[in-house]
Amino acid sequence: MSTLSQRLPAAVQTSLAGIRDRAAAYAGPVVDLSIGAPIDPTPEVVRRALAAEADSPGYPLTVGRADLRRSVVAWLGRAHGVGGLHDRQVLPVIGTKELIGSLALHLGRGPDDVIAHPRLAYPTYAVGAALVGAMAVEADDVADLEALAAADRTPSLVWVNSPSNPTGAVLDASALHAMVTWCRENDALLVSDECYLDLGWEASPVSVLAHDICGGTHDGLLAVHSLSKRSNLAGYRCGFVTGDQRLVTELASVRRNLGLQLPGPQQGAAIAALGDDAHVVEQRARYAARRDVLRPALEAAGFRVDHSEAGLYLWATREEPAERTVAVLADHGIVAVPGTEYGLHGAAHVRFALTAPDADVALAAERLPTLPDKALR
Repeated sequence: MSTLSQRLPAAVQTSLAGIRDRAAAYAGPVVDLSIGAPIDPTPEVVRRALAAEADSPGYPLTVGRADLRRSVVAWLGRAHGVGGLHDRQVLPVIGTKELIGSLALHLGRGPDDVIAHPRLAYPTYAVGAALVGAMAVEADDVADLEALAAADRTPSLVWVNSPSNPTGAVLDASALHAMVTWCRENDALLVSDECYLDLGWEASPVSVLAHDICGGTHDGLLAVHSLSKRSNLAGYRCGFVTGDQRLVTELASVRRNLGLQLPGPQQGAAIAALGDDAHVVEQRARYAARRDVLRPALEAAGFRVDHSEAGLYLWATREEPAERTVAVLADHGIVAVPGTEYGLHGAAHVRFALTAPDADVALAAERLPTLPDKALR
């Protein structure tokens, strides 16, 4: 009988230990462009709010503070044009990875269910399916969903991730609207992972809850958001889910039984982060500057950058196996993630993160053009 760990997909970046060891042999400093964790300072306005909330002797409410829920509604309306939300449609969570991994379980999915996720994706979607014994399948668009239905594998839960990790691809409004329509017609819940929504570069990401996408009703839809990337709060574990009020209420009830409550001080910090737009503008500028340094260096080194319209990553290829590419990079003291960590369709791509200090990004840009041509290896 297999153990749970044997049944779950491998955690992302499990292959990197050997790559880092290889990079460590390089004569100069190692530049690690593999990790998507923020490295820039947590905004002062957020740190002050956390300190002010430090006296927190009681248990926090699972549903969260009313002023936090109102802050989420105000931010989505102000920043992303989402209207018609009520604060009862918002539920704070302890980081969105936990929510994504547990959602199928908490909403009663099981072995009879099919759960769809993008072909190239962070493994947590498939982990959530494996935890309940459901069948995990790949689907990027309505054509894929139709093919699954024709094969008698109609999903009951469909994940979309726009902007995408790892590719940075953005679903345009028409594609997202089509996914919403199909899911409603086929009684499937659509859950949109929108953790990179504030980081559009060559495209303007839209929320599944925007009026033009959802038709003015949030029935059958959930949107997942995180403050980790936009506000450098990964260590605070502040996220939230919003959308269909019936489903949000159901999730709150389940999570109350499990004691899954966002700590009180973090709730106060989240209110401050959602109410301050200035630090988001500053952080976007930091990422944009790193992107402007790294992308031309990759292209000068013979890479083609695909998608990457938004988010924190450059998704690049030299039209060779990803393992070979990351090995050559490691020999030049650069660590990146092979695309195979995110699915078989990433076999020729490498993910480069913009979450590295400016000096490290500049150092990588200096080294990249010195990589040997792939034809010479």
